[in-house]
Amino acid sequence: MDQVERARDLTRSLLSESIPRRWFHSQGVGLKAETVAHLVGDDASALISAAWLHDVGYAPNLVVTGMHQLDGARYLRDVAQADDLVCRLVAHHSCAFIEARNRGLSDQLTQEFPPVGGLAADAITYADMTTTPDGEPTEVELRLAEILARYGDGDLVAESIREASPLIIDSVRIVKAALDRT
Repeated sequence: MDQVERARDLTRSLLSESIPRRWFHSQGVGLKAETVAHLVGDDASALISAAWLHDVGYAPNLVVTGMHQLDGARYLRDVAQADDLVCRLVAHHSCAFIEARNRGLSDQLTQEFPPVGGLAADAITYADMTTTPDGEPTEVELRLAEILARYGDGDLVAESIREASPLIIDSVRIVKAALDRT
């Protein structure tokens, strides 16, 4: 069984029954990552795997800090023994550093999981932020508006997403430009 298949199976086991909508979203994000994986060369398998796994930190039995990116990455590192790049992509997807700062978890996030730069980081953000909660393709601006509406004004996640929005939109623009060149 390869890395991507293991990631898909693990995500299914953690989310399909406990949080079916997150499972639908994760399926869409995994499939979206497959469409852009060629852009990251040798990191393609890690990108696709991380896309499938990016929201496992929402699984009820994995929640520790309340920050799904960090909780998921810790589980993947400590229990699932996932590849380091996969863990780092999960930990930092969709500008997680902003939410970490707002939660007082910046040091833990960056010390445990050094940030991933470049196109791989942009690609996982692209896959996540152009996929609806139901796993359907969407435009980034609509996805951001949906998150803000779902969490509501004053919520830490909503405020973090609001702050991260220009960076998220830029990641999507970078990936679309790279796709246009291929």
